[in-house]
Amino acid sequence: MLAVRDLVTSYGKIEALKGVSLEVRAGSITCLLGPNGAGKTTLMLTIAGVLKPKKGSVRLEEVEISGWQPDAIVRRGIALVPENRLVFPSMTVLENLQAGAYQRKDDLAPDFEKIFLRFPRLKERSAQQAGTLSGGEQQMLAVARALMSRPRLLLMDEPSLGLAPLIVEEIFRAIAELHRDGATIFLVEQNAHMALKVAQHFFLMEQGKVTFSGDPGSLAEDEVIRRAYLGSSR
Repeated sequence: MLAVRDLVTSYGKIEALKGVSLEVRAGSITCLLGPNGAGKTTLMLTIAGVLKPKKGSVRLEEVEISGWQPDAIVRRGIALVPENRLVFPSMTVLENLQAGAYQRKDDLAPDFEKIFLRFPRLKERSAQQAGTLSGGEQQMLAVARALMSRPRLLLMDEPSLGLAPLIVEEIFRAIAELHRDGATIFLVEQNAHMALKVAQHFFLMEQGKVTFSGDPGSLAEDEVIRRAYLGSSR
């Protein structure tokens, strides 16, 4: 579904992505691991059109989208759940969901019904300002807002960041449910233990480059990765 080839993205003279190549298969959950500063968020923002690449290619279902404006990329079928959630704090839950569907002209009612079935707490708080929600509820809202655009590919940047363990489990249950319903998900995550429960393929980024690609079994077999991300060694 998504093919990234030799992608270079810079902040001024500093290259954050140094020739990144990877693929996300349709119907999969693909997870990108890596330390802080590795370039993971830069990659997500480049795919979503927020940042413009200096070189390289981003193709969605064989269509070149690198350099497109973010709204055009949303229309093409990609939605981003950003790091730190970034809900609109002074808007209600319902208004945030409507914002996620701002390009749509059809009836939103069926989508609201699906969202509220998946995240009942959002229904309970639909008239509440998003800034007053807990961190976990804001993360649910960020996911739900992205889903309102009916994406074919969902980008999720650190969905467990700063959340209590019980809420992390709830978020990952929602990710697994979305996958069972047919969603394709590209996930940036530091919690490798939780990612191993849901993802079918893993990439590791370090210093702006992809240094590992493999399935969960090969990830767990790699001694260096296991020590760094799973906290165990043989």
